[in-house]
Amino acid sequence: MWTDASEPVLLSVQVAVISTLFVAAAGMISGRLMARATFKGKTLLETVLMLPLVLPPTVVGFLLIVAFGVNSPAGRLIEQVMGSPVIFTRWAAVIAAGVVSFPLMYQAAKLGFQMVDREIEDASKVDGAGGLQTFMHITLPLAVPSLITGVVLSFTRALGEFGASLMFAGNIPGQTQTAATAIYIAMDSGDMSLAWLLTGVLILLSFSLLFFVQMLKRQP
Repeated sequence: MWTDASEPVLLSVQVAVISTLFVAAAGMISGRLMARATFKGKTLLETVLMLPLVLPPTVVGFLLIVAFGVNSPAGRLIEQVMGSPVIFTRWAAVIAAGVVSFPLMYQAAKLGFQMVDREIEDASKVDGAGGLQTFMHITLPLAVPSLITGVVLSFTRALGEFGASLMFAGNIPGQTQTAATAIYIAMDSGDMSLAWLLTGVLILLSFSLLFFVQMLKRQP
């Protein structure tokens, strides 16, 4: 039974890790830029960035198919570069997981950078530090707890992604079948033992990561 469960679990972890790497970078950059930015249309832009968090997964999946399908400009460009469509591939699962988990990283990063005292940053610049030095040695270390929280939450969200991934990446055993979709198939086929095993593994992984975040918050 573990053989049947290990493949989708490992694929889920791989998809979550890769998508989280991209999401962490994008979330930190956008969170830093938006933390103290003031411009017309900021509320509208932030609403768009947070939208995947509240949209039904099927809506996200449908929009991804429209945006990256074989008939879209982006889809045709990707097919020319990669030699095959991105839809129904592991990269489709990565994209789906990244889109739905990005708002969590963005929000955590923005809040983390907002909490950094501007007077400390200004004092660093007065002492002769440049903008990059101030960011690397002052801003980033002070925001690290929030950034770690965002990374963990994004990873766990990507780990359990189902709806958008099922529509965009499909459910191909050994190729795009993640643990979440494998649970659905196991339930549908009446294999409750496999469904429980996969569920237990996901709960254990998610609980461990969230527990780590909670312990991190308790540190002085």
